Amino acid sequence: MNTTMEDRAVDTQALGKVAVLMGGRSAEREVSLMSGHGVLAALRSKGVDAHAFDPAERDLTELRREGFQRCFIALHGRFGEDGTVQGALELLGIPYTGPGVMASSVAMDKLMTKRIWVAEGLPTPAWRQVRSAAQTLEAFKALGSPMIVKPVREGSTIGLTKVTDASQCEAAYALAARLDPMVMCEQFIAGDEVTCPVLGTGDQARALPVIRIVAPDGNYDYQNKYFTDDTQYIVPCGLPDGEEAHIQALVLKAYQTLDGRGWSRADVMIDARTRKPYLLELNTSPGMTGHSLVPMSAKAAGLSYEDLCVRLLASAALDNPA
Repeated sequence: MNTTMEDRAVDTQALGKVAVLMGGRSAEREVSLMSGHGVLAALRSKGVDAHAFDPAERDLTELRREGFQRCFIALHGRFGEDGTVQGALELLGIPYTGPGVMASSVAMDKLMTKRIWVAEGLPTPAWRQVRSAAQTLEAFKALGSPMIVKPVREGSTIGLTKVTDASQCEAAYALAARLDPMVMCEQFIAGDEVTCPVLGTGDQARALPVIRIVAPDGNYDYQNKYFTDDTQYIVPCGLPDGEEAHIQALVLKAYQTLDGRGWSRADVMIDARTRKPYLLELNTSPGMTGHSLVPMSAKAAGLSYEDLCVRLLASAALDNPA
């Protein structure tokens, strides 16, 4: 698949007054602020009339009163990536970046995402929804060791535990349940960890280069994602012949199945023994920090951080335009 990004001139003046939504009320607020300030600086460097807007500190109705014409959503997690802000912007009639209400809501719910992918014949690790520590122990017996326990509607590996012994099940469930009453257990796939962004909508959507992630001790947690330089991001990914194109095609189908729009990023594990890829989740408002993966992949495809931000902003849309 050809992932080289063609140069598309955008009239930044025509984009109007832009709000970069950042911060918010989720557990990923700190990362969102980092993303948002990066996007804000990039847009301003391209001549966009862009302004910071934190929904945790200001009412969204101020967007209309202050004459904002479109929004770049740099919010992560709940109250920003889950369809709630998207729905509010639909009511306000202000176009926004990223997928629409339904796609955002579904992708935030890892259980619902898996159910749809399985119905469409797409590979994803086996899982169980659990409502107690006892059910977590039963899931461990069924899924085997190691097993991942995580909140259904959180991101950035927040609240996630890799369980290798039955004695860990109770604490793993308690940690996840503190963040979300919906908890899931997932089969752990040992092998290469990769991620692949998608830009565009419908038949025009294209997968960007795959990035292979090599984290210290294989632990790609919150700290290693955002606050250390020890994690290696390898692009070109160096996978065996044909694997990158196969993963790109798989991710593109996963994105289109959930009715993706604008952009997203899918996380994938490749079984070391069979080389079969398994879809983990789709992020509909990916990070845009200095450690983030979409800008890294876009750069490998010939698209700078600043041009990526402008291109995403230009794709802002509504589910139901007037």
